[in-house]
Amino acid sequence: MYSKRILNLSESITVAITTLAKELKDQGKDVLGFSAGEPDFDTPEVIKQAAINAINSGFTKYTAVDGIAELKTAIIDKLKRDNNLEYKPSQILVSNGAKHSLFNVFQTLIDSGDEVIIPSPYWVTYPELVKYCNGKVIEIETDEKSNFKITPEQLKGAITENSKMLILTSPSNPTGSVYSKEELEAIARVLKGTKIIVASDEIYEKLVYEGTFTSVASINDDMFKRTITINGLSKSVAMTGWRFGYLAFHNEEVVKKMKGLQSQSTSNINSITQKAAIPALEGKADNEIEVMSQAFKERRNRAVELFNAIEGVSVMKPQGAFYLFVNISKINSDSIEFCKELLEQKGVAVVPGIGFGTEGHFRFSFATDIKSIEEGISRISDFITSK
Repeated sequence: MYSKRILNLSESITVAITTLAKELKDQGKDVLGFSAGEPDFDTPEVIKQAAINAINSGFTKYTAVDGIAELKTAIIDKLKRDNNLEYKPSQILVSNGAKHSLFNVFQTLIDSGDEVIIPSPYWVTYPELVKYCNGKVIEIETDEKSNFKITPEQLKGAITENSKMLILTSPSNPTGSVYSKEELEAIARVLKGTKIIVASDEIYEKLVYEGTFTSVASINDDMFKRTITINGLSKSVAMTGWRFGYLAFHNEEVVKKMKGLQSQSTSNINSITQKAAIPALEGKADNEIEVMSQAFKERRNRAVELFNAIEGVSVMKPQGAFYLFVNISKINSDSIEFCKELLEQKGVAVVPGIGFGTEGHFRFSFATDIKSIEEGISRISDFITSK
């Protein structure tokens, strides 16, 4: 009855845990959720007002599949201003969130037998999309010793004649690691002379707490030509529910193919969201982004301090994003069992590390208030000490 593709696809573990936590909370149970990758801040007023203006002006019809001209101009200007990248409108595709952008990329470029190199821990969706395309996932394992970043030597060892794509995520979900310019240059040297395409997921670029963010495609001309830059506004300006993402790639023919795929699936994204995204891309919500970023940094510092005070638990201080990847391998190497018991006994929802390809850890989102973070970690501490 079912296609082989759909039978190979697993439900997102982060969505599953978040849904379960919400159901328990709706039943009246005392549940603290740290599983969702969603800022707790409201969408900035300037963005909401742009949406209201769009509605009031009747901007509610179909648009061009790949996004309205005004929006694409704002994306191009943003990429030039923030990332030192130059694109034309024909090299931009606007989609229903960065996840949709990734889906378009994989469906257009990955075929049966193609190998996709994915550093682990990884965002849960990456391997699932590869499998959906009948591609082959090649994992490169990382750990705390390397700050959860791959080395040039590891990358070189993973490349074969079937290697089609490398996925890079900086800042990372779930670890918060950020690749420096020098580290990206070293990766670029390994890729030079290959036909490997880089899918660079930069959705957390505005949430970097130490150091500076470097866009992968900006390293050199070779990387620019091989890199598909994927971004959006869900994390930086709390527009998760608005569903806005985009990609940029110098190969216009590939972008045209992805546009064709989107034309036969979702067509254009919400017209109102397109208008709302423009002021955000133009930098008119930058003050709000700075406020959010400072709050996340304070929460990160407090959460790291509390977790590292628990015997048998350790966590690396992330440079970006809003997650901690907590090491519980000394407590329980079975992350699903740990997280299930934690939710049942203490009402704390976190995501098992195995969902991100790495056992003995769990992901903890600090995109919530300090009081909840302190209470949640206190419950986790009580749960561990009682074992």
